Amino acid sequence: QVQLVESGGGSVQAGGSLRLSCAASIYPYGSYCMGWFRQVLGKEREGVAVIAIDGSTTYADSVNGRFTISRANAKSSLYLQMNSLKPEDTAMYYCAASLFFCGLGAHEQFNYWGKGTQVTVSS
Repeated sequence: QVQLVESGGGSVQAGGSLRLSCAASIYPYGSYCMGWFRQVLGKEREGVAVIAIDGSTTYADSVNGRFTISRANAKSSLYLQMNSLKPEDTAMYYCAASLFFCGLGAHEQFNYWGKGTQVTVSS
């Protein structure tokens, strides 16, 4: 059984911080590219950050310098540290995994998805 379960979302004021977690029941976890995507109702899904199997990372320009993606392969976990949050960051955040693709675009290439965790940033 494959499962990706996000947690850590919530409501914060602008300028605040949140740390999202993704518990991945997937094997072998270390062989998957992992990513965070977000989506607002009525808008296209947006790639936020991805981390490859070697630990290299890629960030969307809108979050670069504020967000940090990391992974703990021994714990099959993925994290997203979000600092200096803005109202524009408000969205449902999804954890995703891909065996053969690793990039912010072409989200349809990711094989597995969690159900999402809501992040709401107020002014």
